[in-house]
Amino acid sequence: MAKKKKVKSEKSSANSLSGVLGFKDIFLNERLKFIFGLVLFGLAIYMMFAFISYFSTGAADQSLIEDPREGEVLNQNHEFANTCGSMGAYLSWYFIKRCFGLSAFLIPVFVFMLSIHLIKAYKVNLLKWFFALGILMVWASVTFAKFLSPLFTDASFNPGGDHGQYISQFIENLIGTPGLTAVLALIAIAFLTYVSAETIFVIRKILNPSKIIDKVKFAVTNNDPNEPVDSYEDQMGDEEELKVFDDPATQTVEFKSNGDAIVIDEGYQNEDNGEPVHRPKTVKPKSTDGDKVDMKVEVAEGDNEAANGKSLVDPSNMEPYDPKRDLENYRYPTLELLKKYDNDGKPYIDMAEQNANKDRIVSVLRTFGVEISSIKATVGPTITLYEITLAPGVRITKVRSLEDDIALSLSALGIRIIAPMPGKGTVGIEVPNAKPSIVSMESILNSKKFQESQMELPCAVGKTITNEVFMFDLAKAPHLLVAGATGQGKSVGLNAIVTSLLYKKHPAELKIVLVDPKKVEFSIYNPLINHFLAKVPDEDADPIITDVTKVVRTLNSLCKLMDKRYDLLKEVGARNIKEYNKKFLDRKIVPQNTDPSCMGHGYMPYIVVIIDEFGDLIMTAGKEIELPIARIAQLARAVGIHMVIATQRPTTTIITGNIKANFPARIAFKVSAGIDSKTILDRTGAQQLIGKGDMLYLGGAEPIRVQCAFVDTPEVERINEFIANQQSYGMPFELPEPDMPEADAGDGGGRDVDMQHLDPLFEDAARLIVREQSGSTSLIQRKFAIGYNRAGRLMDQLEKAGVVGAAMGSKPREVMLQDENSLNNLLSSLR
Repeated sequence: MAKKKKVKSEKSSANSLSGVLGFKDIFLNERLKFIFGLVLFGLAIYMMFAFISYFSTGAADQSLIEDPREGEVLNQNHEFANTCGSMGAYLSWYFIKRCFGLSAFLIPVFVFMLSIHLIKAYKVNLLKWFFALGILMVWASVTFAKFLSPLFTDASFNPGGDHGQYISQFIENLIGTPGLTAVLALIAIAFLTYVSAETIFVIRKILNPSKIIDKVKFAVTNNDPNEPVDSYEDQMGDEEELKVFDDPATQTVEFKSNGDAIVIDEGYQNEDNGEPVHRPKTVKPKSTDGDKVDMKVEVAEGDNEAANGKSLVDPSNMEPYDPKRDLENYRYPTLELLKKYDNDGKPYIDMAEQNANKDRIVSVLRTFGVEISSIKATVGPTITLYEITLAPGVRITKVRSLEDDIALSLSALGIRIIAPMPGKGTVGIEVPNAKPSIVSMESILNSKKFQESQMELPCAVGKTITNEVFMFDLAKAPHLLVAGATGQGKSVGLNAIVTSLLYKKHPAELKIVLVDPKKVEFSIYNPLINHFLAKVPDEDADPIITDVTKVVRTLNSLCKLMDKRYDLLKEVGARNIKEYNKKFLDRKIVPQNTDPSCMGHGYMPYIVVIIDEFGDLIMTAGKEIELPIARIAQLARAVGIHMVIATQRPTTTIITGNIKANFPARIAFKVSAGIDSKTILDRTGAQQLIGKGDMLYLGGAEPIRVQCAFVDTPEVERINEFIANQQSYGMPFELPEPDMPEADAGDGGGRDVDMQHLDPLFEDAARLIVREQSGSTSLIQRKFAIGYNRAGRLMDQLEKAGVVGAAMGSKPREVMLQDENSLNNLLSSLR
């Protein structure tokens, strides 16, 4: 089959931090690229006029350039004769005389090609043009200087310029005139070969005209000398078998009177007599009369088959769908928005401190009869890891029992012993540094590891003891539990997770649901409402969910969205969101209504749900919160819904077994007791952390100690403001209306409806429902921009008044009135 050209999108993404550098941001902006292209276009025209004018004015301007006087450069008295003024005279003199001679005209040619590429008037392979024109300019400069100099004896410049003259003389002095000529010829042939593949064919034919191999075009002759030889195109038929010869250019086909065809291959001689080999072939001749025979010879090409066998609307021929096109000018946040600290995340190493700690550790161990053979220190931002190799015969349990004694000797809190070190034959002792270093978010996001990451949901949270950037993929986690005592860094850790996602993902690829019972932790993200945030429609403009009842509705809405996404995956035969989105981007899925209430086929963004103060929600709502969270955690990974829950009360009543079983990834900040550490990590250790962002991440067999990156409130505000000032979607991502009983909508449900005090919107809502002939709470919400509770009370009053029928689950209610006359009569009776 013929190879199809892949269509490449010129939009930057997303999946990278292509916009972290301000210089790169400029060239990602379409308007600035267009303006810069126009400037270069004008510069190319200006240089061309200046170069042409130099032929007639160069001699007159040369003395002014080589021996300038005060004020002449400004050309106030028109001292320079060049058409483009003094600047044009200087440019043409420098590039033509001092540099490349006549070949300097290729410089404005390249500037012109660069300009039309930037303004998108014509697509140009800039790298190929740069190397091709550069090589041609240097080669022409040397060639002109050597062979055209006699023709320019009266000119004020050498045809190859000073550069060409110097290079030609230098090479000629080394290898002589024949050598210089040979070098220039070889470079010309190599250049022509690079530019055009036809050069290879010409060279081969010159070297061996009788044996040249051409597998595309060749002539077919017959035995009749009076019949002209048909060209390759004339011999093409419809029903002949495919023939591919070893050496087509030296083959002829002879036809016998009985219709058989014999191929004479002159490229292969008979070993006995040296005569050409006659090879009978099975050919199906198509005869229209007794003498003339047509034969079809085909080359294995896929173009005809593709054109005849495929539909013109084949999705593979279409440009891939780009979900970022709605916000194609969106720019990712830059690193200038983050604060850069003096130490830049690098640990402070005090050798006196390290040697003192080493001596104390060795002294304590020897005091209790533990001999060691070696000790090595690895200094991290806040912790130093001492790796000890025990002497033969020493039991490792002896070292574990000396944890408190070592802490007493070092006069330090947070001593933690790892015995043994995973994958190593050593024992690790973690000792806090006397002068801890701040790990800035800027140093994390500016790392090569983060910028080149291909993770779906990269969460960069800090640095390890070995000063390496630590990050994990939330899409593979797939859910995260964060716990720790008050003031130990949970909120900063959550901000670090959100910040790393904002720096890596486009608003079309990610939506975030924020739940904040304390009402103050996530309020800083309000500006992102129309870019990244998702919520169930209600009366509050605040996208941060703070009410417990709204949390229940949001979780039920996510469960409904999860079920519908699974249905969509089932319809197209995809196993997960990644496969589904790939099919949608390749246009193998027909887009449908993508409104959240309809949830048809469309591009699926990842949804990250972050819940702070999970313990307060459990105490308030209990099973209403726990059950949908457990259901989402069990099933939602495949459809791109991931959860992060945080609590400052890591007890078994809050972090139940059902929650722990579905949250394999855990982050533990400092806790007050070992029992709390066991609740989070199923082992002790979190109680020995030193606080201030010191944490343990458990994503496998053994926890990893990490110093959380510090991102301050002003930094988050600058990031949010940078994103909010850009083009947005106009409204937050709406989650579907949850399937909740209509009786729960009002204060007292549908049993006690107060018809004496009708809602001020009662009459307008009734007219809306009769006009639309559709009765649903969500319709009233959207049209009047009110909350779910008020819309539910309105629906109860409309049911009591006889405007709509009883609730039918998630389906719209039946409208009992068919026209406005009936409604007017009803409203008159209620007044």
